[in-house]
Amino acid sequence: MNKILMPYSKGALRLKNHLVMAPMTRSRAIDNLPNALMAEYYAQRTGAGLLITEGTAPTPEALGYPRIPGIFSQHQVEGWQKVTSAVHAGGSKIFVQLMHTGRIGHQDNLPQGAVLVGASDLKAAGQIFTDTAGLQDYSQPQALTTDGIANIIGGHVVAAQYAIQAGFDGIELHGANGYLLEQFLNPTVNNRTDEYGGSLQNRSRLLIEMAKAIADAIGPQKVGIRFSPYSTLGDLPPFADDEVFETYQHLAQELDALGIAYIHIAVNMPIPQRTFDAVRTAFTGTIILCNGLTPETAEAALHNGFADLVAFGRSFLANPDLAERIAQQAELNQPDYTTLYTPGAQGYTTYPTLLKSTLELT
Repeated sequence: MNKILMPYSKGALRLKNHLVMAPMTRSRAIDNLPNALMAEYYAQRTGAGLLITEGTAPTPEALGYPRIPGIFSQHQVEGWQKVTSAVHAGGSKIFVQLMHTGRIGHQDNLPQGAVLVGASDLKAAGQIFTDTAGLQDYSQPQALTTDGIANIIGGHVVAAQYAIQAGFDGIELHGANGYLLEQFLNPTVNNRTDEYGGSLQNRSRLLIEMAKAIADAIGPQKVGIRFSPYSTLGDLPPFADDEVFETYQHLAQELDALGIAYIHIAVNMPIPQRTFDAVRTAFTGTIILCNGLTPETAEAALHNGFADLVAFGRSFLANPDLAERIAQQAELNQPDYTTLYTPGAQGYTTYPTLLKSTLELT
């Protein structure tokens, strides 16, 4: 049997295999509430040992995109309980990804009274979809005050506690893809002059303080984090290779000291081998590798010394039975890109499985 399908155990993380479903925004949460359709979607994909949910807003001002779920109200907790129950019935673990989009958002996507915020007041170039007026330029963010930062940390702690109440096995902080935590890491977008700006240690401060506060509240083995070193998503200007290397080496060391469960690396841009090596040397917990993997390259990655687990995004989107297809070396469905973010079941829970295809042929 391939290693990818064998059980995995490190620390408190015990999974039925080495296969992870990556977080993917799907925009099916009407009124930002998890629902029965979402529970069906995640239940279909319990071939993965670990599922990581789509980015989920920990606070109202974090809702940068339309129809993304939140986890800041009791109604949302109740909606998520349907999802976690369905996933656990399939024998899998599930972490909720806490995603604060920061300056990547639009005022029309936020609840009344919420304000778009960021590490600074620098507006991102580009556009975002709104249900009110289609594509619009990103809104102007307000720079967070130090009190605002404290409130953001507190909001994430409450969201993490809600997540445990909802039945999640843990939470993943979204420190990638140009969203709030990565905005703080970037020396151009983060032009602050207080203790959260300037040196890489200061720019890393929010992320480390947040991880520690959540670990103190729910336990470090229920905390993971996603990074995308060298990424320029979300209008992030690139910065010097040496400083990127030192930033993620520092983060890996600090997070290892906290004893969190995992670091999840999304390879959105090429990452030098020395950065992979520095993260692996500094971090003794689980490392998940994601982006651009095939079943064959994922299997190879599990043997090369960096990744403990491998994650698939769009392959899982289009193949609810990805684990079975890997086991049978079967052909994979291709995603329908026109239905990635549309409301409703089409292109969400309607992808065929091998079993369904076999039954239709008999």
